[in-house]
Amino acid sequence: MKLLIINPGSTSTKISVFEDEKELFQESVFHDAPLLNSFPTANDQLPYRTDVVLDILKKHDISIEEIDVFVGRGGCAASQPEGVMVIDEALYRDTKDDVGGSDHPAKLGVMMAYEFGIRYKKPMYTLNPTNVDELCEYARITGIKGVYKRAQSHVLNQKGIARLHAKSIEKEYEDCNFIVCHIDGGITISAHKHGKMVDGTEGAGGDGPFTPTRLGSIPIMEVAKYAMEHNPEELQAMCSRSGGFVSHFGTSNSDYVHSLKEKGDGHATLVWNTMIYQICKEIGAMAVVLEGKVDGILLTGGLVRFEDIVMGIREYCSWIAPISVYKGEVEQEELCYEVLKVMRGEKKARFYTAEPVFNGYSWDK
Repeated sequence: MKLLIINPGSTSTKISVFEDEKELFQESVFHDAPLLNSFPTANDQLPYRTDVVLDILKKHDISIEEIDVFVGRGGCAASQPEGVMVIDEALYRDTKDDVGGSDHPAKLGVMMAYEFGIRYKKPMYTLNPTNVDELCEYARITGIKGVYKRAQSHVLNQKGIARLHAKSIEKEYEDCNFIVCHIDGGITISAHKHGKMVDGTEGAGGDGPFTPTRLGSIPIMEVAKYAMEHNPEELQAMCSRSGGFVSHFGTSNSDYVHSLKEKGDGHATLVWNTMIYQICKEIGAMAVVLEGKVDGILLTGGLVRFEDIVMGIREYCSWIAPISVYKGEVEQEELCYEVLKVMRGEKKARFYTAEPVFNGYSWDK
């Protein structure tokens, strides 16, 4: 059985083809911010990203007609519980329409898988989209009645890494408390309490550390001043595509920014080190959420290839709990292996309900 795994991110498109559990290849194409920002919305990127996927398959001499199952990373529809989900017309429509309130390229995984699946009459699935909602009540409330914090993070990779680490220490994920940091073009930091992501930063919504592409947390009055001088589309782009390194240096290329730092560029050094500092602040916040009972701090994502990021986090945070580094991601494997269990009848896939996990409180009515 051949599975095509489609994983669009904020700065890359990654695909793999698996034959059962064996990965035939994995390839990732980097997209710099100026290119992606030429598309007004993530939906507008769909034809371009589809061509990227087809070009990679052609490069590896694999015809898309050979694929038995299409699996796409997801997000942007109504929030759902964790697990494998069938991609159907309702999920495709709500993903395309951003009913979950964000505009993140992860959505394109579901959209491409659906369009391929319909065209070639093959099954389509997704797993743990970016808005799996397991937040505790305290994590939702804000100081404005009726305005709530959303669940929005790198759920797929964070849960995959947390399960992998729990196994390495001979424990079950559901018995552990972890702080998991996904550090890449987008950065999210979450508290995992007994198998649930009970709190965390909402990276694509302007929360947490700034990143290569995102503005991070900013005092609201400063945001209000910016919003008065810019249109809503520009502000939304700053949240997910045009902030961070892109705003400071005109590029989301972390290798380039880090090379400036290594050459002694004062601007790059200060911005880079501030990003590390802000990551560490959020780790401290998640330690409080877990009441100091932390079994491990897990670092994952593409940027942990930079040793100074890892060292900075160790210097600030090693007193909290042991720190473990998982370079890269396990998203491709998670998407494949969990869907294989469904295809073999070992697990059941859920269907999209179109009803969010959280829909306000009685006093909002």
